[in-house]
Formats: sequence, C-alpha cells, structure tokens
Amino acid sequence: MKWEARIIQWRKKSFVAIYLKHEPELIERIKRLEDVRWNAQVGAWLLPDTPEYRVQFRLPPQFVLNEKHAEAIRRFVMWLKSRRYSENTVKAYSDGLYSFLKFYNEKAVEEIVEEDVIIYNNEFILKNDHSSSYQNQVVNAIKLFFRTLENKKLNPELIHRPKRQKLLPNVLSKQEVKAILEAPMNLKHRTMLALIFSCGLRRNELLNLKMADIDSHRNIVIIRQSKGKKDRIAPLSVKVLEMLRVYFKAFKPKTWLFEGQKAGVQYDERSLVSVLKSALAKTNIKKPVSLHWLRHSYATHLLESGTDLRYIQELLGHSSNKTTEIYTHVSTRNIQQIKSPFDDL
Repeated sequence: MKWEARIIQWRKKSFVAIYLKHEPELIERIKRLEDVRWNAQVGAWLLPDTPEYRVQFRLPPQFVLNEKHAEAIRRFVMWLKSRRYSENTVKAYSDGLYSFLKFYNEKAVEEIVEEDVIIYNNEFILKNDHSSSYQNQVVNAIKLFFRTLENKKLNPELIHRPKRQKLLPNVLSKQEVKAILEAPMNLKHRTMLALIFSCGLRRNELLNLKMADIDSHRNIVIIRQSKGKKDRIAPLSVKVLEMLRVYFKAFKPKTWLFEGQKAGVQYDERSLVSVLKSALAKTNIKKPVSLHWLRHSYATHLLESGTDLRYIQELLGHSSNKTTEIYTHVSTRNIQQIKSPFDDL
C-alpha cells in the first residue's frame, strides 16, 4: 500500500496521521489539504482529527455526543459569539464543555451537580495528566455555561479548582536576544523577531499588524483589539523602524504587515514558530526558547533599566498590576547588588 492512515495522540491531542512512501504525486496532494503539517518526529503528515478527515481516509468515526449535549454546546458557542468573545476563547470554552459533557454523555444536563465536576476532575483531568491551567479553563467554561444558559449556579465553594502554579517567566539575557536576532536568516524573519522583542508583542499581535498600525511620525506601534479586546500602543525602536523600511521596499506587503507566500494572506503562526527554531539552531543557546520568551525578556529588560512598573503594565496590556509584578521576581537589578555571606567567610 502506498499510504496508511491512523489516529494518533501527539502532545495530548488527537490527529489523523498519514504515512506515505516516497510518492511525489501523493505528497503533493496531501500538502494541499487544509491544516496539514509534516511532523518529523512522528514521521507522518498530521491532520486535525475531524469527522470529515476520518471519512476521507476510511477511519472509524469519532465519539458521538448525544444530541441534547451537542445542542447545548451549539447554544453555548452562539452565546459566546454574540457576546464577542475572542475566537480563541470560544474554541477553548466550547472544547472544555465538550470534554465535560462527553464524560457525562448518558446524564441529562439538568441533572448535573457540583459533585459531578469533582468526579470529572479526578477521573478525567488527573487520570489523563492534564495541566492545572487546562483544568481551570474547563471549570471556567462549565460555570459560565450553567450560569448563563442553564440558569443554574454551581456553588464555587464545592468545585475544586487547581492550586495556581507560581512559575517564573523565562527570560533571555540581552546577549542571547542579540545572538538570536543576528543568526543567519532572511530580512522578513529577522524583522518579525526584532519587532516582537522590541515591542513586547504576543505572537498573534505581530501577525495581526497592518501597515497603518506603524506610525513612523510618532514612533509608535498600534496594537489593535488584542487580548481582552483592548487597543494599546508601544514605542517603536528607531533601529526597528529602519529595518521595517528596508523590509517594506523588498517585500511590498498588500494587506498585512507580514504576509505568507501569497499576497494578502496573513503569515502563518506555525511558520513563525519555525522561524524562531531555525534561528536558535544557529546559535549556542540550548534553552527551550519560545516566542513568548521574547515578550518576557522585553518586560524584564525594561524593569532592569529602571522603567516604572506601571508603564510596563500599560506596554504589555495587562489588566492587573499583579500580572506585571511577576517580572520583579526575575529582574536581577537589585538581586545582583546583594552580597552573599559566603564572600565574607
């Protein structure tokens, strides 16, 4: 057989995996499928595990949710969209509710009580080693669904929330950031990474930028409708502005500031991740750096250079100063001034 399809689990997600021998024509056909990507570690082309792809590749159907539960999720999605929740939140909350109602597929929605959430946490979340952030997200979805659509308040005191992990943000030194940005790569890739670091941008914030969002007269970048549906501005580095001018002359983007191979098509998120991985491979940095590390590094370096925490909060678009205060725990500005008692021995 020239190809084989299987359902596999990769990083706690289900995929349709297509295993191909070296058949150029088949590979080209697979490449044209929506949301396909090659995974070298698995040695297969991965597709989202959807009913359509299962039928197309002659795989058994997915678990079928009972019709009342499916209708409840549809109503929840419509409610979230009508309230203009972001696409990411709609997907996260609907997926969370799906997971919960799938667990109770034989139980009517109106019969679900607080104890059922505790059982779900223990018998599904913990047994499958899902993260505490995923557990918290599902609990949020469950509570919102029952409060808004079922007119039923689940007692929050009886619902087990995971204890929040107190993790420090990962930060790169200025030398490490410089090494990444100076690694051999093309102009577009270097400009994207430089803009993320120099403005403390999230991945989607960079990809959603348009030409009009770069105000070269005021030296600012306008970040529109970011997390929490908020606009904000960030100062634009003079050096990055020069990079942007050179980039624009070379690539002449039509709609988005950074576009893919086709004009007017937004640059792909996964390709942006690959850009960073490629740059890291050309440095001596062995840390598992992600794009968000550049944002963390931006905030920490600002704090270490004496920028007031309130300004950093505005620049990052944080709603609460408690979120921004975490950078005080990784800043070395004051820690380095503390003398170890070992030196006095």
